[in-house]
Amino acid sequence: MSRSSIQTLTISGQDVVKNGSQNSSEDAKALLKPSTPSKKTPKPENSITIAVSSRVLFNMDKEQQIFEQQGMEEYIKYQVAHETEPFSPGPAFSFVKALEAVNTQLRDLYPESEELFDVVLITNNHAYVGLRLINTINHHQLFIERFCMTGGNSPIGYLKAYNTNLYLSSDPVKVHEALEQGIAAATMFTPEKMTEVSETQLRVAFDGDAVLFSDESEQIYKAHGLDKFFEHEKAHENKPLDHGPLKGFLEVLGKLQKRFYAKGQRMDCPIRTYLVTARSAASSGARALKTLRSWGLEIDEALFLAGAPKGPILEKIRPHIFFDDQMFHVEGAAEMGTVACHVPYGIAQRVPERKGLKDKEISSIK
Repeated sequence: MSRSSIQTLTISGQDVVKNGSQNSSEDAKALLKPSTPSKKTPKPENSITIAVSSRVLFNMDKEQQIFEQQGMEEYIKYQVAHETEPFSPGPAFSFVKALEAVNTQLRDLYPESEELFDVVLITNNHAYVGLRLINTINHHQLFIERFCMTGGNSPIGYLKAYNTNLYLSSDPVKVHEALEQGIAAATMFTPEKMTEVSETQLRVAFDGDAVLFSDESEQIYKAHGLDKFFEHEKAHENKPLDHGPLKGFLEVLGKLQKRFYAKGQRMDCPIRTYLVTARSAASSGARALKTLRSWGLEIDEALFLAGAPKGPILEKIRPHIFFDDQMFHVEGAAEMGTVACHVPYGIAQRVPERKGLKDKEISSIK
C-alpha cells in the first residue's frame, strides 16, 4: 500500500507528505505546532488504555531499513536529522483516530467523566527518537500524552503499570509475552491496500474461538474432526465457554456502549461490535451466543460463516480492526483491505506467512 493512499483514508486537509514525497524541512517546521492539549488526560485507573507500538501507529519502514542495514547509531542520527519530518500513518492510525472520535462524544455527554480511551505509545525506541514521534503526533493532531520509550529493552514489563487493556504491536514475540502476562494483545499487519473506514463510528470485529472464547471447542475439532465438534457443541450448548484473550476488551467496549445507550443513543452509538466466526449458526452458533449472554455482553452483529472466507464479509463491515487466531483468516482479511490482527493463542497456531502482508521482523525497533 502506498503512503499517499493511507493518507487519503485517514487524514484530511493538512497532509505534509503527499504522492509519496515529503515537503522540505522548512515547510514541515511551519506546519508542526507545539502540543497545547485542551483536553484532560484521564487517570489510568479510570480509562481504557490502548497501548500501541510506534511502528503500527506510524509508517517507519525506511527507518527500520536503516536500523537493520547500518545499525543503531546511524538509525538514531537519521531520526534526529529528520525529526521535523512527520511519519506517515501506519495500520493502527485509523483505529486510534476512531477512539478519539468516541472520546469526543463521551466528553460531550459526560463532561466530568474519565471513563475514556487513553492511547499510550509503547516503543523500545531510544529516547532520542522521541522528539520526532512527538512532532508527528502534533502534526496529525493526535491526543497522545503517555509515552514509554525503553531504549532497546522490551517494553512489555511496563504494560501492567500502564493498566493496559489492549496492546498492539508488529512484533509477535512481544505479543506472546503480553498474552503470557494476561494482557489482551495482537500482532497487527499492514495490508497492501486499505479499505476506507468510518470517521464517526468505531467498528471492531472479533473471531470467536481462541479470541473471545477459549480454544476448548477448537481442540475438539482438531483432535476428532467436524462431526465430533458439532456433537460436542450440541451436548454442551448450555455450558458457557471459558473466556479467551480478547474477552476483556469486548467487555470494556460494552461498558462504553451502555453509556451511550443511557443517553438514548443505542441506534446511533459510535461504537459497533461484530462477531465474525467460521462456526455454523444452526449446529454450533447457539453456544457462542449463550456464552456471550452468560457474560452479560452484547454483540451488535453476529455473522456465522460456516467455513466461508471472512474477507468479503469484512470488506462490507469495514472495521477499523479485526482480531483472529488463525493466520489464514488474517491473510484473507488483509487481502481485502482490512487491518487485521493475529491473536497467537490456542491450538491453531502456526508461523505467520507473508502472502503480501508487511509483517515485521522480530529484531526490529518497535
